[in-house]
Amino acid sequence: MSTDNQAFKPATVDMKLEVVVIPVSDVDRAKRFYENLGWRLDADFVRPDGSRALQLTPPGSPASIHLDKGAALPRFLIVNDIEAARADLLARGVEVSEVFHRGAEGRIKGPDPQRPSYGSLATFNDPDGNVWLLQQVTQRLPGRVSGASTSFASPADLAAALRRAAAAHGEHEKRTGGPDANWPDWYAEYIVREQAGKPLPE
Repeated sequence: MSTDNQAFKPATVDMKLEVVVIPVSDVDRAKRFYENLGWRLDADFVRPDGSRALQLTPPGSPASIHLDKGAALPRFLIVNDIEAARADLLARGVEVSEVFHRGAEGRIKGPDPQRPSYGSLATFNDPDGNVWLLQQVTQRLPGRVSGASTSFASPADLAAALRRAAAAHGEHEKRTGGPDANWPDWYAEYIVREQAGKPLPE
């Protein structure tokens, strides 16, 4: 990793620390412990590669934990555009893996062909070997974010949401056969639904 002045360039891509992986010896016992604390269970399922994804969130917290028995556990950085985030890190002299997605045989090179949220990943290490995992998220899983509140961490975050809404609205106008004078309302509905993990307008 470079140590010259390029490390001090202002950030151009949002990278949100949203998940910390907690090492545990017994995942189910740990799950019961944290649920007993009143933490919300966000997910508990088996990935295509056979690994288990188990996420909980403390009350009122914008960040969550994953419970895992593995070694060299990563910290999750959530990004809107994984290619842009990877390019930004490379420009700063950081060695970053190729973008990949998970399959039955483990890592598969390239982004997930369906481009789902949570599907495309990349990793990098700091000088001490701590592992960071970039994960592209554009639409949240239901229940992860309250549908009653919509917020953005930065202008770049909002701009990315507007670009996705604009692209979807273009398809909407093709289907309806003409310009939509109520596009601001449509954009607003799309952005709120996307962030809350609800079905998107068509």
